[in-house]
Amino acid sequence: MKWVECPRDSWQGFARFIPTEEKVGYLLGLLEADFQSLDLTSFVSPKWVPQHADAEAVLAALPKPEGREYLAIIGNPKGLERARQAPHLTTVGYPFSISETFQRKNLNLGIQESWPVLEQLLAEAGRLRFVVYLSMAFGNPYGDTWEPGLTAQFVQRMQQMPGLSGIVLADTYGVATAQTIADTLQAVAREGGLDEKIGLHLHSRPEHTLEKVAVALQAGVCWLEGALGGIGGCPFAGDELVGNLATEQVLPYLAQHGHPTAIDLDRLAELSGQALLLRTKYA
Repeated sequence: MKWVECPRDSWQGFARFIPTEEKVGYLLGLLEADFQSLDLTSFVSPKWVPQHADAEAVLAALPKPEGREYLAIIGNPKGLERARQAPHLTTVGYPFSISETFQRKNLNLGIQESWPVLEQLLAEAGRLRFVVYLSMAFGNPYGDTWEPGLTAQFVQRMQQMPGLSGIVLADTYGVATAQTIADTLQAVAREGGLDEKIGLHLHSRPEHTLEKVAVALQAGVCWLEGALGGIGGCPFAGDELVGNLATEQVLPYLAQHGHPTAIDLDRLAELSGQALLLRTKYA
């Protein structure tokens, strides 16, 4: 099972800037606990995401990946160029929304305009692995058309694009239920697209987390994402309890159901406490 820990997602909405040395110290703790995949920063304009203005400095302070994955989000060719020059980075993630409204809000491009941009970014990624985060994959708050087959169509088209390392279906709005997730994964599978390169980035209230994970496992998904403390996730949901899947809740469940990771489960309580402390200080 691939587990991507997402401090970038946890931190990006904090009101106060986390000092670089505190970010680095926290990330080093994750590495010491054998987290193998970290979504840790972004190369977007500091005007829009000031929390990650120190992306290069954070990466420079980390050890060489040596088989681990260090991922950063990009939003355009300029962001990709910064990412290509950054030390230690292995992977970039690009958000591509099924919702026309959100695609324009997030990247200032419509969906049709975004396809050639995606092709350009893939062609220019060079040594970096490239992951698409398919946002609003389970619905949207804008009234834009959505149904499970639409998500499957986007997945199918993207899987035909050379250079793409993975596609993560993201519940950006926090609207997905266990049934919605099951229906969407079934639609993707019918199109022949459900394989090890498909991940899930879900948002949830804590009491619904494990039922969603169970559906993912039943469908054969072997790539999940979340964050310690369940911090971050969904500013659209209108429910402060909706956040990222809580790492300390999910990883023991995965291990109990025959899907272990290399991560040291004994460290999860300590690391979750550190994540919550950062939120108390800077959110």
